[in-house]
Amino acid sequence: MDFLISPQAVAWHEVLIRIIAALTVGCVIGIEREYKNRPAGMRTHSLVCLGAAIVAVLEGLLISTVDAMGTRDVSISMGRISAQVISGIGFLGAGTIFIAQKKISGLTTAASLWNVACLGLMIGFGYYYLALIIGFFIMIVLTVLQRVIKVNPLKKVEIRFINRAQTLPFINDYLQRNNITVLDIDFHVEHLPAPDGERENIYINLYTLHLPSNLHFSDMVNQLSENESIHTVRTRNV
Repeated sequence: MDFLISPQAVAWHEVLIRIIAALTVGCVIGIEREYKNRPAGMRTHSLVCLGAAIVAVLEGLLISTVDAMGTRDVSISMGRISAQVISGIGFLGAGTIFIAQKKISGLTTAASLWNVACLGLMIGFGYYYLALIIGFFIMIVLTVLQRVIKVNPLKKVEIRFINRAQTLPFINDYLQRNNITVLDIDFHVEHLPAPDGERENIYINLYTLHLPSNLHFSDMVNQLSENESIHTVRTRNV
């Protein structure tokens, strides 16, 4: 497989193969992102990979054309055009990153777009097999890695409850039985009017927790919510 396409005998079938390969790789990775309802899906990833491949093919054609002309008046620096793809894709990736409730989302999709652009360049230059292998590794990172290596980040959990004398020991016992590490705790009390005219105390504890790898946060919420005195269990970002 020639690295560059000769201008005398343009191998259009070779260009077509590279374009189809770029579309396929971008489409596969994009389907995984779209399945998880991420900002950039199948079409975005396919177009990014295709565009990068076109740039790589164009650069190869330009260099071959200059070499065939045999002139020293024109010089082309290898990789200069492709480098603009690597830096320029950052603007598109930034568009997939957003902040909601002081929580950053979309970083993985931005990274996958950047990787897809790199794969497109590789395919455009003719490195099919290497691009397929790297694309396989990218799919492993996106789909398998998180299931194999479970990392539970620190959680800030707000628990609202009543009947402090009975409920607080229940919460402490649950945390201890499930090997949940309490790194910090903040608490305060709200006084709410009751139907009989008296005030009812709502206790609010804000925990900073480190969950063990075998415990999912959703399971902890369901199990704590079984206690009738616990009104709310939710995460907090501050």
